[in-house]
Amino acid sequence: MSEIVNRVANSPIVTVDLEKFYLPGEREEFDLAPFLYQGLVIREMDFRQSMKELDWCVYKDKYVAVHCSADAIVPTWAFMLAVVNLQKVARDVVIGDLNALEIHLMGSSLRKLDLEAMRDKPIVIKGCSKLPVVDYAYGEVIRMILPVAKSIMFGEPCSTVPVYKRPREKASR
Repeated sequence: MSEIVNRVANSPIVTVDLEKFYLPGEREEFDLAPFLYQGLVIREMDFRQSMKELDWCVYKDKYVAVHCSADAIVPTWAFMLAVVNLQKVARDVVIGDLNALEIHLMGSSLRKLDLEAMRDKPIVIKGCSKLPVVDYAYGEVIRMILPVAKSIMFGEPCSTVPVYKRPREKASR
């Protein structure tokens, strides 16, 4: 009886699993809406006092998105002041919603991708994941590996959809 050979495992295909770039940790929103005067604007003195009195420890070691859920006039400095305070305790902070936070975290993590290990090789970007991988990650990984990849496919190594194939160079005369 002949031995079963796993041709996928023995191929030069490099699999990029974006789930491995997902940074574990608790995500939290810091909403400026509760600090609005009459639900409309930020009053500087009141806001600064509220920031001084707030127990920032609840955000310790968390990833935090600073935003305002109310349709209000919020000056940029108010977001910045919240970031200054959160930076002392949080793992990371962005101004924006939770999606903006995920984009930021994934972008930071993807910068660690070893592009040289992918040079002139077929790449498969894994499609299924148990963790929430933002769509941004798929576009960003394509943008990063396109200059080095021989080809790019999406899915699983045993069942892929072609996304890109480097054109063959014409022979010079």
